[in-house]
Amino acid sequence: MNEERDIRQAALKYLAMREHSMLELKRKLFDKFDDLVIHDVLTELESQGLLSDERFAENYTRFRKGKGFGSLHIQSELRERGVSETLINKYVDANDESWMKLAKEVQKQRFGDPLPEDFKEKAKQSRFLQSRGFTSDQIWHLMGEN
Repeated sequence: MNEERDIRQAALKYLAMREHSMLELKRKLFDKFDDLVIHDVLTELESQGLLSDERFAENYTRFRKGKGFGSLHIQSELRERGVSETLINKYVDANDESWMKLAKEVQKQRFGDPLPEDFKEKAKQSRFLQSRGFTSDQIWHLMGEN
C-alpha cells in the first residue's frame, strides 16, 4: 500500500508538470517502482480523469504544430508515446488545410521570401520541410506556387 501511494504521488507530480500519455508515464514510473502496482495506479488515475491519452494527444499536437512540425512528424511522435491510431487520426488530419499554411510559414521563417526558382534550392528547402514532417504533397504544392 505504501508503494501504491508513492507511485500515485510520483505520477501526479509528473502530470502536474505537463500532460503525459499512459505509455510515457508507465516508462517513467518503471524506472523506480514495481510494474504490477503501476498499472493499477495509472488505471485509477485514468478513471478519475487525471490521466488522458486524448487530452495528451490534443495538447501535444497543438504544441508541436506551434513549434513548426508537420503532420507526419507529429503522428510518429504520438505513436512513440503509445497514443492510439484513432486518437492520432482525430487530432492530426494530414489533409487539413492548416498544414499547408504552416508549411509556408515554416519555409518563410527559415528561408525568407521569395520561394526558390532553381532546382538546387527547391531541393534543399524541400528536404528541410520533409525533415519537419510535412507530406510530399504539401511540399510539392508549396514549391509549385512560384
